[in-house]
Amino acid sequence: MKVINLSEKNTVLNQYLVELRDVNVQGDRAKFRNNLVRIGHVMAYEVSRLLTYSEKQIQTPLGVAPVQTFDNQIVLGTIFRAGLPFHQGFLDVFDQADNAFVSAYRYYKDRECKNVGIQIEYIASPDLTGKTLIIADPMLATGGSFELGYEAFCTKGVPSEIHLCCIIASKRGVDFLKKAFHDHANVTLWCAVIDPELNEHAYIVPGLGDAGDLAYGGKI
Repeated sequence: MKVINLSEKNTVLNQYLVELRDVNVQGDRAKFRNNLVRIGHVMAYEVSRLLTYSEKQIQTPLGVAPVQTFDNQIVLGTIFRAGLPFHQGFLDVFDQADNAFVSAYRYYKDRECKNVGIQIEYIASPDLTGKTLIIADPMLATGGSFELGYEAFCTKGVPSEIHLCCIIASKRGVDFLKKAFHDHANVTLWCAVIDPELNEHAYIVPGLGDAGDLAYGGKI
């Protein structure tokens, strides 16, 4: 598996990350969701550079223009709920893509809220056989939801290549996925930034908090 950390280069992406993280800005839910979308736009552009292209001849009103466009059949997969605005950013760019959705939620197995589990409950997906699967989930903490989401999607067919796309990753989560996909040359992990650690409740530090709550409000 290849890992690409977009924060290693200085781009406008850093400004979107600042606004996502800043506690003085996070109270604006609309702005928070919009920044998830904008980061999706940036990352989709970066992913597009690795697709397979061929030349097509396009008829214009005045002649024929050669153009290189990608040949991949793209499926955009996301994990509810924080993934929805991030997914929309990818869909704005890959606007003819098919879409797939899976429901995954984290729960604590102990009263101390330190032992985290991931539960998969729902999946809707087209046939993924031979497709390019892009899975968009803003937060990569332990890596468990990404792995289970991937496994759930692959019950619908085996993609030819997979792009795992997150905004904020923990080093632990990245290491987990490296181990899980160590023999998968067709898998690329995209991160807007990689943070150093997780706290005792498996939240990324410094991270940004709970992306789903910040985008849509709290839950009980």
